[in-house]
Amino acid sequence: MGKNALILIDMINTYEHADAELLIPSVREALPPMVRLLERARAQRVPVIYVNDNFGEWRSHHGEIVEAALAGPHRDLVRPVQPDEESLFVVKARHSIFYETPLSYLLSQIDVERVILCGQVTEQCILYSALDAHIRHINVTIPEDAVAHIHSDLAKAALLMMERNMQAIITPADLIDI
Repeated sequence: MGKNALILIDMINTYEHADAELLIPSVREALPPMVRLLERARAQRVPVIYVNDNFGEWRSHHGEIVEAALAGPHRDLVRPVQPDEESLFVVKARHSIFYETPLSYLLSQIDVERVILCGQVTEQCILYSALDAHIRHINVTIPEDAVAHIHSDLAKAALLMMERNMQAIITPADLIDI
């Protein structure tokens, strides 16, 4: 298998949006395995890429997004996974991490063949991003315990769709060979 990249989706978040109250409990559950995965990736020098919504703030850059999230009421959900000096950061405006972002180009420049997608929301951004990776012939792994959902039934269906329709590997975070 080729080079891997760990991608954290929408984890730099103030949680001041619709459905946040439904999402937060799932984020709390997904955070410990996500942190362990992040620590392993950093220790093994696997590229870590944050792809994050700009929340409609078209004049913001990644530093401002991180600052706002760390100053917000749910900083305890952000601090454990905040970017370090080596992290890469891509700003997105829609559900897919690939839609009108430079991510495809970035992945090709660092020779990534497999993405490990964690973060939020399983039945939205994770699902659409996995599909977009699949159609780009990029292998996908989803740590099922390191993705957060709003609706558990839709999240289960999304994981099943990713596995069956996109040949994604769905496995616990601690079992992923990073």
